[in-house]
Amino acid sequence: MKQKVFISGPIQCMEKQQSYRQQIHEICVRCGYEPVDPWEREKIIYRGNEPGWWNKVPAADFIRRDLEDIEKCDVLVAYLPKLSAGTCMELFYAKLKGKRTICICQIKNPSPWITTHSDITIKKMKELENILKRKF
Repeated sequence: MKQKVFISGPIQCMEKQQSYRQQIHEICVRCGYEPVDPWEREKIIYRGNEPGWWNKVPAADFIRRDLEDIEKCDVLVAYLPKLSAGTCMELFYAKLKGKRTICICQIKNPSPWITTHSDITIKKMKELENILKRKF
């Protein structure tokens, strides 16, 4: 049975910049992992154009599903090109549940909350493949 990797990364204010997810997905598949990407089910939520659309999103429901997905995964890959509350919470939750964590962090001087909850911290996406191939 393939190990599963939860793909975590910022969505809010980056709704049209989610191509990093496809890159992580492809790396996971090449390395023999099954990617789990909440964006695939949630992208419909982020298409709101009317003022105040975000306030109508059933946040508790999609957060619960994300946490359930993390529990079913073996590894969490957190992509942090900028600070993201959701990504940090997912990283913390994964570590709390004993999951292996990899953070692709492009933040200068990341918070100890990020580095402490990351088993491995890397700067570039291309480093991810080598880590996953080693089955760290």
